[in-house]
Amino acid sequence: MIVAIMIGRKGSRGFPGKNTHKVLGKPLCEYPLIAAKKSKFIDKVYVATDCDKIKKISKKYSAEFISRPKRLNTNKALGDHVFEYSYKQVKKKNTKRIELIVLLFANAPTVNFKLIDKGIVFLKKNKYFDSAVTASVYNMWSPLRARKLKSDGSLEPFVNFEYFGNPKTLNCDRDSQGNVYFADMSLSVVRPKCLENLKNGLLPQKWMGKKIAPIFSEAGCDVDFEWQLGQVEYWLKKNKIK
Repeated sequence: MIVAIMIGRKGSRGFPGKNTHKVLGKPLCEYPLIAAKKSKFIDKVYVATDCDKIKKISKKYSAEFISRPKRLNTNKALGDHVFEYSYKQVKKKNTKRIELIVLLFANAPTVNFKLIDKGIVFLKKNKYFDSAVTASVYNMWSPLRARKLKSDGSLEPFVNFEYFGNPKTLNCDRDSQGNVYFADMSLSVVRPKCLENLKNGLLPQKWMGKKIAPIFSEAGCDVDFEWQLGQVEYWLKKNKIK
């Protein structure tokens, strides 16, 4: 069987209430649920949350709930551990073998059933890969451009330029290093072994395993700041999500 797990809690410091904030008339958390329910392959949808508003919205999509322990309802809890815990609870609830898990975030509405089904079909055909995740091109955020603040108040490169090649051939053109792909957090389709052996996964999102395939998307994101709402509205309109 194939299951979907959406996670989201009620507390948020940077953007309070982000998971249930409405864009184009629907709460952010409703869009991943719509996508999961429209998928041709997902058998059950689970929601791991401590938020009553998310629970109420999820009921419309016949989602089953997973109670998150207090330690996983803080701003210090990692998505890695929430997904790991949720998967273990789902496994206890089902006797059928779980083939794939579709991982979703309540604050990541830039997903549709086509992306989900594309990831599932890919992993069914390609046993080499541990996961398939949505990836968007963000050349403007190339690590070559990243800076960090020094103790004297000045900025310095976040990563030594030598890691990118010969510094003499590098330049400020955002496309000069080729496309920069970011896992945009809209969707991860993973094999059970990714969550059963979390410590073996690659940083920064260990739930993706080691061999990660891209599901190409555009302008995907998980919402952490209000300024991202315009981007989400653009994505939803372009992809004709109703």
